[in-house]
Amino acid sequence: MSVVALVPAAGRGVRLGLDRPKALVPVRGESLLLRAVRGLLGSGCVQHVVVAAPPDQVEVVAAELAALPHAHVVPGGAERTDSVRLALGAAGEVAPDAHVVLVHDAARCFTPASVIRDVVSAVEAGAPAVVPVLPVTDTIKEVDGSSTVVKTVDRAPLRAVQTPQGFNIDVLRQAYAAAGDIATDDAGLVERVGGKVHTVDGHPDALKITTAFDLAVAEAVLAAEESSAK
Repeated sequence: MSVVALVPAAGRGVRLGLDRPKALVPVRGESLLLRAVRGLLGSGCVQHVVVAAPPDQVEVVAAELAALPHAHVVPGGAERTDSVRLALGAAGEVAPDAHVVLVHDAARCFTPASVIRDVVSAVEAGAPAVVPVLPVTDTIKEVDGSSTVVKTVDRAPLRAVQTPQGFNIDVLRQAYAAAGDIATDDAGLVERVGGKVHTVDGHPDALKITTAFDLAVAEAVLAAEESSAK
């Protein structure tokens, strides 16, 4: 059985303040999307990737990924949930034998292959849903409607969630069939239908590039790595 990864990439990336879809923003000459899809296929455990692109940018995105085998592009939707649902539908045609499905953010394009493999291995071992996580390091405050601190939250049991999130494909289909509104976390939809979500260790490199500052940090880190490799 094969593993298929879904990449919802129809977002406009407003917070980056650029004149192109977020997934097509370049870092050191290569787009976030190209790096993310190449990382998935290069992990050694993903056979197909389905990308949900902005409907008016399908040909542009397909051209961006033309050099990568087994990368498929479909029109996405207005919201992330819509894009994942459309990509999940296409996955049934692209990889009808798939038992494991991943959902990955193009903005986490530096996720190490080891994290991808750990997520897939956990699903293959029987977990219905798996997310990579990191301990929360910031102090967390709960505030009320007037922005007054109510209490300091114990951060010890808290985890920050990364991607790819992995699922038994039937479990994710069930969760999306029951979903009636917008969601930014696919594992959260599984929780809603009573499914258990397991965790594996995430990695600091799997940071999400959301703002111009994040992009600048990624540029600087890659520039330093390229310089040290010479």
